[in-house]
Amino acid sequence: MWRWTFVLYVSMTASAHVSRVVQLPQGPVRGYRDPGGDIFTFYGIPYAAAPTGVNKFKAPLPPPTWQETLEAIDKGIICPQADFAPIVPKEKLMQEDCLIANIFQPDTKKNNLPVFIIIHGGGFQIGYGNWLTGENLMRTKDMIVVTFNYRLGKHGFLCLGTKDIPGNAGMKDQVALLRWVKHNIAAFGGNPSDVTVGGYSSGGASTDLLVLSKSSRGLFHKAIPESGYGIGAFSVQPNPLKIAKTFAKRLNFTNTDDIYALENFYKSASLELLMMDAVVTEVDNSYFFSPCVENDVDDESFLIEDPISIIKSGSYEKVPMLVGFSNMEGLNRIDLFEKWKNGMNENFANYLPPDLIFKDKREKEEVAKVIKQFYFNDRPVSNDNILSYINYFSDIFFTTPILLSIKMHLENGHDQIYLYEYSFADKNVALIPHTNVRGAEHCAQSMAVFDGTGLIQPDESNITLEYKEVKRTMRELWSNFITTGKPVSEGSPFPSWPAVRANFTPYMSLGQTLELKSALLERRVRFWSDIYDKYYHTPVPPPKLRISYDEL
Repeated sequence: MWRWTFVLYVSMTASAHVSRVVQLPQGPVRGYRDPGGDIFTFYGIPYAAAPTGVNKFKAPLPPPTWQETLEAIDKGIICPQADFAPIVPKEKLMQEDCLIANIFQPDTKKNNLPVFIIIHGGGFQIGYGNWLTGENLMRTKDMIVVTFNYRLGKHGFLCLGTKDIPGNAGMKDQVALLRWVKHNIAAFGGNPSDVTVGGYSSGGASTDLLVLSKSSRGLFHKAIPESGYGIGAFSVQPNPLKIAKTFAKRLNFTNTDDIYALENFYKSASLELLMMDAVVTEVDNSYFFSPCVENDVDDESFLIEDPISIIKSGSYEKVPMLVGFSNMEGLNRIDLFEKWKNGMNENFANYLPPDLIFKDKREKEEVAKVIKQFYFNDRPVSNDNILSYINYFSDIFFTTPILLSIKMHLENGHDQIYLYEYSFADKNVALIPHTNVRGAEHCAQSMAVFDGTGLIQPDESNITLEYKEVKRTMRELWSNFITTGKPVSEGSPFPSWPAVRANFTPYMSLGQTLELKSALLERRVRFWSDIYDKYYHTPVPPPKLRISYDEL
């Protein structure tokens, strides 16, 4: 018995150290075979360089080069962010020079493989490239998967509209990654003309904004925004200068009305100071530092029009899109229910999304009363209507922005959008408090498709057979879309899944079984459509300045 144990150990050890060298213009990189045996992994390849010091908010710089072979092993590098342990493990190496890509390459001699780029979520405040990965998705069909880091929080999304702090540094990192993939992925066997971009939560919002941005045009060919979209309340800052002033005051800087002094404060501040205060639980559900509409101060601008105007103009590449959300996205606010329910009864207006604007306090309170009536009737927010609480936060965060965006896309000529609602909740999922109901939480579909650590989702050896089957189905649908542009290919055993048309019809219900349905959340979307028609606050760029700080 010991002999076979020894042979098995030697075999596994040898397999773990099988390597492959890929020649890049930057220099050679060495990746290693994954313990699973059919994937090579290349971790920590610099795709750009993050500027430092007073330039830390600018667009990324070209990546470094090297002569010796780069050992592409996982060093745990992540971008600077607030301490959200255990979500962000302590063993990760947080550093300013954090713009790295991770390549997952199948063990095959095939070339021109489809490429899937995953953008991590975390509210634009936390996270890292390998938070969720796609090894099991790759095993469904031959493809290459790419994950990566981008700058976060104030470091990535402070937006003053000046030359040195123009805004959207984190989105410009994402564009730099796309350019790097275009120029380098063929060396790994990937097809630069068959690239799909996808992401979850803020990664989904990023994906949608990349579809709309001129700076990323032609760099990808399909998109999968999951539980996030570009016109959501947390996706684009309504007023970035106001937000920058608010946080400077929290960091004990008071001269906020002088834009140049404000700029100098942020440029001089250490990253440790900037990451001290990362708020993701404001009662109006804003995340503060997220993408912004920029002043067009240079050729590197990412977003110079608000997303709705871009969609309505039709001036963007209408790539095929696989779009949707889970049926109880609002579970992302369930931990705050006991804290917030009394506050919502005392002043519901405080909990309205930040992309609504009113002429005065009275009007805001009148609209808040209408909204509260729609969800809770004439009853207070309580344990008895906790599901209505979940529906409210589902709608203001995710479902309404996504569906209203799709409506506008359709009205402006986009006819290749595949819509879904994910509803599977495994029996191991906890019951919603005060109910006997389970629901699919925020990004539950992403958890079904991707791989992750036990901190993010259970190990797949410890899930039910039902969930394993759902995962198999979801990965097949996603891989079909990545490889063909359609989630259900011809000859598939799955039900036919046409692109969505008017009235959010058809859409695919993704649960224990697949079922094509019509009119997804039509009543709730119609209600919010009326609200937004009257009170929507178009995101504004920072005020334009005649001169920059450096020109004084």
